[in-house]
This record gives sequence, C-alpha cells and structure tokens, in this order.
Amino acid sequence: MPTLDSSFTGVLCPIVTPLDDGEVDEEALASLTQFILEGGVDGLFPCGTTGEFASLAPEQRSQVIGTVAEVAGDAPVIAGAAATSVPETLERIEEAEAAGADAAAIVGPYFHTANAAGGTQQYFEAVADESALPLYLYNIPMYVGDGIDAETVGALAEHDSIRGMKDTSGDLSYFLSVDRQTPEEFVLFQGFDTLLVPALRMGSNGGVHALGNVIPEVFAELLDSADAERGAELQREAIAPLFELCVEYGFAPATKAALVHRDVIPSDAVKPPLVSLDEEARAEIGEAVDRALDV
Repeated sequence: MPTLDSSFTGVLCPIVTPLDDGEVDEEALASLTQFILEGGVDGLFPCGTTGEFASLAPEQRSQVIGTVAEVAGDAPVIAGAAATSVPETLERIEEAEAAGADAAAIVGPYFHTANAAGGTQQYFEAVADESALPLYLYNIPMYVGDGIDAETVGALAEHDSIRGMKDTSGDLSYFLSVDRQTPEEFVLFQGFDTLLVPALRMGSNGGVHALGNVIPEVFAELLDSADAERGAELQREAIAPLFELCVEYGFAPATKAALVHRDVIPSDAVKPPLVSLDEEARAEIGEAVDRALDV
C-alpha cells in the first residue's frame, strides 16, 4: 500500500457516492475522484459516513471502492468496512481488498455496544487477527453510540495490523490523549474539518475531511502554507462556514449539493433515509462555496 507512516502529513477525502436513479454513477464517481486528486488532496476514503456506506448494497460498496481505486493510482485508498459483527466486518474487509483498497477503516459494533470493560478491545483484536488489510480505527461516537477510550486505542496500537485512527469525536482533548498514548508510528487523523489546524499543530498526521470533496484546493493550500496565519484564515473563513452547514443539513446531502454547485457531479440525489436539500438550502450552500473559494 502507499506509505501511511509517521512521516505522512495530508488530507484524505471521504468521498461521496454519486447516484443515478438509486444506482452508483460510476462515470460521475471517477470524475469526482479525479477532481479531488487534481485539487491536491492526498488520498481517498470511499464508503465512509459521507459516502452513505450504510445505505449501499454489498455490490455497490465493491463498485464504489473499485472505481475509486482504479482512478486513485498511487494515492492511498482506505475503504470503510463498518459492520456490527466480527464475521461481517471481515467480509467487508475482504470485499475492499478484492476491489483494490490499500487499507480498511473499522468502527466498534453499533447498536450492541460493549457491556463490560474490555469488550470493545476484544472486538477490534478479533477483527485485526484475521484482517486481509492494514486497519485504521474509526472513532465516531455520535453514530456508533460509544467511543473508543484513549487507553484502548493505546493498547490496540500495539497490534501489527492496526496502523492508525480517524477521530471524529470533535473532542480535541481526547485526540491529544490518544496521541500521547500511542507510538510515534501510529497514524492519527483528525475527522472534524474545523479542528484540522489545531490538530496539525499538536502532532496530527492530517485529516479525513468531507469538504475535501468540494474545496480540495483549500485543504491543499492549508497544508502547504508555511504561514500559520494563512492556515488559520483558511480554517476560519473558508472551511468552518461550510462545515457548519454540513452539520446542519447532513454531510452527504450538503456535500453533494455543493458539488453540484461547482458542476463536479450532475445530481445531489441521496439514498433513503437521507433526503436532498430544498432550493433555499442549496442556495445557502452555493453562496458558502463561492465565499470559501474567494478567501
């Protein structure tokens, strides 16, 4: 796989899944992948939360990962492989490997969370022991229903198959605690777009950010800028307002509406239970995109 070690600093994009009458629009997905990479984003994260993984059929997940991996070239592809049981998670990892992913991202079991100390760690270790790919933990407690405590991450970081983590808790103190309790080679990604700059300053390897779909050039400039004040300005004035709209309207619907505004994909259709945005929300997002590109 492309090297994602302690020397890596960059942004990966949790790519949306363009749809056409409920089916994956492969042409639009390939074009979007090219747009993201040409904009300066460093890698791809298909079948994540913003990619609507939970609403995709198994063959659609493989289709998405395969299309992205084919276009990605040397850029790393970490595929979402979230599921609620060890066997199903391993099956999704195998599907991701067959489709061309370089690594997989896994979450704790949702709905049934651990009933006693150590349960979450045992779950991840059972997956890691049999995984066909290198693994990245994905901490997203608002959807899983339970977070991965920092001590557990520190223990899991000793497993040869577990290479890093994406943290979407929004808790910078937790993020820094994980950083202290994991070895230097453990790759730590910030998952909240609005926390990228402070996370980078405190030792993060980079981030996995939904707005990398829409304004990849802004993230590329932020990472490349030697001017700390310019980086803060991009975070504050370009990224934060769009991120707040994503929080308000939902990441997949808002990101797709923004991509339609930029003429990158032809449709902002989403899968149930998500719904596309109304005209007023689309206009608000379009204005925020235009402002972001002018910062």
